[in-house]
Amino acid sequence: MDRKIYSVSRITDYIKDLFAGDNLLNDIWVVGEISNFHHHSSGHMYFTLKDSNTCLNSLMFKGYNRYLKYKLEDGMKVNAHGYIDLYKPRGSYQFYIDKIEPAGKGALYLAFEQLKEKLEKEGLFASESKKKIPMLPKKIGIVTSPTGAAIRDILSVVKRRFAGVSVLIVPSRVQGDMAKDELISGIDYLNKRSDIDLIIISRGGGSIEDLWPFNEEIVARAIYHSKKPIISGVGHETDFTISDFVADLRAPTPSAAAELAISSREEIEKNITGLFSRLKNAVNYKMERYRENLITLKNNRVFSLPEELYAAQIQERDELVKRFEWAMEKSIGSYKERFTLVNSKLNSLSPLKTLERGYSIVSSRGKLIRDVSGIKKGDYLDIRLSNGTIKSIVEETEKEGEFSV
Repeated sequence: MDRKIYSVSRITDYIKDLFAGDNLLNDIWVVGEISNFHHHSSGHMYFTLKDSNTCLNSLMFKGYNRYLKYKLEDGMKVNAHGYIDLYKPRGSYQFYIDKIEPAGKGALYLAFEQLKEKLEKEGLFASESKKKIPMLPKKIGIVTSPTGAAIRDILSVVKRRFAGVSVLIVPSRVQGDMAKDELISGIDYLNKRSDIDLIIISRGGGSIEDLWPFNEEIVARAIYHSKKPIISGVGHETDFTISDFVADLRAPTPSAAAELAISSREEIEKNITGLFSRLKNAVNYKMERYRENLITLKNNRVFSLPEELYAAQIQERDELVKRFEWAMEKSIGSYKERFTLVNSKLNSLSPLKTLERGYSIVSSRGKLIRDVSGIKKGDYLDIRLSNGTIKSIVEETEKEGEFSV
């Protein structure tokens, strides 16, 4: 009996042709849970789609997955579209995916949630990193579409509330793939200007797809790193974007962003009037209190009889003066007695007392004469008496027991 024998390659080619000719397998959606996910360095993604009974080897080439706005990860349930074919080198079939989306959740919504969680963990939403919004900025930079309804609403509010505020519009797309780059360029440009006090990024309402540029990570980081405060006014009140969470202040609508950015002239004038009234009342209250205190002080006995304030000190001073005078009198009297006593002693010992008793002092040329042997005839003598001096010349001297001329 003749047998027909086929090579492995021939059989593999045959099966591959069967897959290629099956319309169902060439355009099919498959639901399953991702497992064994691996994002290769080449950019291609390899994983398994599984359910409770079996699994399906799957891959998504870089050219398709590069535009995904969310991350695939193990455990994620997805709806995937593509075709099933045979991989000849291993002889196994696998699912080649060109589209994939979360099952039960929209892809953009999932991307929004993933990015929100990521940036929140990094601290980009933290209140302590928010910059203070100036009360009345001199010039506001607005990054938005110059033809949209948002800019008309903003300009209308500015004109109504405080027409003197300057506005610089930086045109930018607010929808589509190119919008994110233009939003970033607008923010960077306004940060480089020294005359800008505040930045508003804004657009009107729309679907999540329309608002998506404001959910881009690079836009969020540009807002976070802005040196100037930013107000985000995107969409309607129920719309929330990543930009709203990162911005220094979130406004529910574009017009509300303008309201938050600019205080009304009437509100400022009203606040100033109120502050002036409070200041006036405070000053009047203070003045009245000071006036009452002054009257109280004026009627105080101290001011009518100021000497009473120092009565004790005055009395103490008088007592000190009296004690000083008494001590001085006592001290002087003691010294006076001592002086009299010493003077009496000095008088009794004074040579003058001796002269008063008839004695005299004889000197010659300023020297006292104690012995006649030193005197000769013709010498001049000064004879000091109690009441004067006698000038004399020696005619002769006589020593006791002798006589000479």
